[in-house]
Amino acid sequence: MLKRRVTGLLAALAVAATMAVALPASATTASAAPRQALSCGNYPDWVAGRPYVTGDIVRYTNGQYYRASHDNPGYDPTISTWYWDPYSCDSGPGSSGFVVSEAQFNQMFPNRNPFYTYSGLTAALSAYPGFATTGGDTVRKQEAAAFLANVAHETGGLQYVVEQNTSNYSHYCDYSQPYGCPAGQSAYYGRGPLQLSWNFNYKAAGDALGIDLLDNPYLVQNDSAVAWKTALWFWDTQNGAGSMTAHNAMVNGAGFGETIRSINGSVECNGGNPAEVQDRINYYQSFTQILGTPTGGNLGC
Repeated sequence: MLKRRVTGLLAALAVAATMAVALPASATTASAAPRQALSCGNYPDWVAGRPYVTGDIVRYTNGQYYRASHDNPGYDPTISTWYWDPYSCDSGPGSSGFVVSEAQFNQMFPNRNPFYTYSGLTAALSAYPGFATTGGDTVRKQEAAAFLANVAHETGGLQYVVEQNTSNYSHYCDYSQPYGCPAGQSAYYGRGPLQLSWNFNYKAAGDALGIDLLDNPYLVQNDSAVAWKTALWFWDTQNGAGSMTAHNAMVNGAGFGETIRSINGSVECNGGNPAEVQDRINYYQSFTQILGTPTGGNLGC
């Protein structure tokens, strides 16, 4: 049974990651390889004023490809970046360039909430291009598996979009912050793959992503790409309860256990809750097996 938890990292602006109880930033390593398109098949040219829906892929006038992250009436992808994300693909139509294929993602999360789409995840990747592109093939797959394993643990296999214990909703407004809680005292509860919570975390994540999440926290539960971006924001930029980001832990060889420490080490690590740690490890071992890559060492914390 999932247990709710709050890490209380107010000063550090780390995600106070929370566990739902019912169904429903640091530097990116400079050696990150770009997501490079090899072939994008026959995706159509973008046409100004032509309506597009989320997931549509077009070839812009500069030869680059873009995926619609939101429905729009034909906005310019290089200007209206809220509605479009850069897109890279390999030789197959619909391929994302991500080390986890859609088929593997479906195998990892057979019972996921429909909100958590693969296209939402791949649309979010452009926000942190070093994620799962840094280092060799083994390291890239290990980072993807580690991220998704922690997500699986936090959300019961991607079943939880929002924190279900509504009695906690009013607890995540820190009025000592100068910007307060413009969306309301009870608007900053846990949402998304790593259950973003607290007004200061919505502010920090939104500022980093160029999205006003302080005034519009509901975007995290209504827009799949935004939800995934907030999880990647924490993964790539926040030390949390640890001494390094989860991204740096995986690409610099510290091991999966250090990602647990960053996410919830103050509660689970050093013997705090070995059963929760083991659940994360079990997901990681399963996902690395699906991706055909070794787990590496230092799995626990």
